Amino acid sequence: MTALNLAKPEDLDRLAPLVRAFHEETDITQDEAKRHTALMPLLQGSPHGAIYLIGPGRAPIGYIVISFGWSVEFAGLDGFVDELYIRPGVRGRGIGSEVMGALPKALAGAGLKALHLEVRRDNTRARKLYEKLRFLPRDEYSLLTREM
Repeated sequence: MTALNLAKPEDLDRLAPLVRAFHEETDITQDEAKRHTALMPLLQGSPHGAIYLIGPGRAPIGYIVISFGWSVEFAGLDGFVDELYIRPGVRGRGIGSEVMGALPKALAGAGLKALHLEVRRDNTRARKLYEKLRFLPRDEYSLLTREM
């Protein structure tokens, strides 16, 4: 079983390079100061989300960020997988499946009623994985975003 460790402020030096690599890979433009501003509240225990390091605490191989909200439709606390990254050198070994299979169970035990994620429509490999893990598309809905 791949370890999931709740990230804390002292993990920033191990987390930041992983986040930077994910952002470069997915064309997210964000400078280091803004990235630090985005990560620190979650590392300090904000109730709005959590970051888990994947793998050994001293040398993580990835991370996952969950943001929390409240849903009337799902009658309680819900979560959104904001980012999931696994180093390219260890992909294809079932680590993502393991994380995405274990995390919903653990979060349900903490009262989470629904977990959401978004995936590019053309990313058939990821869509297949997520659907196998019972993340189902809601074709009648589209995620819309307005930046502030």
